Amino acid sequence: MRLWLAALLAALAGCAALDPAGGEMVAVDGVVAEAVNAARAPAAEQKAALGRAQQAFMKERSPLDRLRLATLLATLPAPLRDEARATELLEPIADASAAGFGRFAALLAAQLAERQRLARELERLTRESERAARERQQADKERDKREEALKQQLEALRSIERGILEREDKLRRRQR
Repeated sequence: MRLWLAALLAALAGCAALDPAGGEMVAVDGVVAEAVNAARAPAAEQKAALGRAQQAFMKERSPLDRLRLATLLATLPAPLRDEARATELLEPIADASAAGFGRFAALLAAQLAERQRLARELERLTRESERAARERQQADKERDKREEALKQQLEALRSIERGILEREDKLRRRQR
C-alpha cells in the first residue's frame, strides 16, 4: 500500500514537473480533500479548519489560500458557510479556460451562483405562498360572512313563511 502511494505521489510530482498546471491540480485535489474532511468533521474541527484557512489567506493571499478559504466557506454547514464571501474570493481567480485553480474556481463559483439563485427562488416562492395563504384566509372570511348573511336571510324568509302559514291557518279556522 505504501509503495503504491509513493508511486502515485512520484507520478504526480513527475506530472507537475512536466506540466506546471499539474502541480495546481495536485493542490486543487488537496483543497477538495481538506474541504471534504472538514465537512465530515465535528463542528469544533470545522471552525478550526476555517480559522486556519482564514489565517493562511490573510498572511499570504496566494491563489491557493484564496481557493482553500473559498471552498471551505462554500462547503461547510451553517453558520460557518458564507456563500457571498466565497463568491467574492473566487471572482479574481475563476477562469474556466485555465486548468487547475481557475477551472475549479469557475466551477465552484457557478455552483455558488446556482445555489444563490435557487435560494432567491425559494424565498420568492415562499413569499408568494404566504401571500396566497393570506388571500385564501381573507376569501374564506368573506365567504363565511356571505354564508352567515345568507343563513340569516334564509331564516328570515322561513320566519315570514311560518307567519304567513300561521295567518292562513287562523283564517281557515275562523272560516269554519
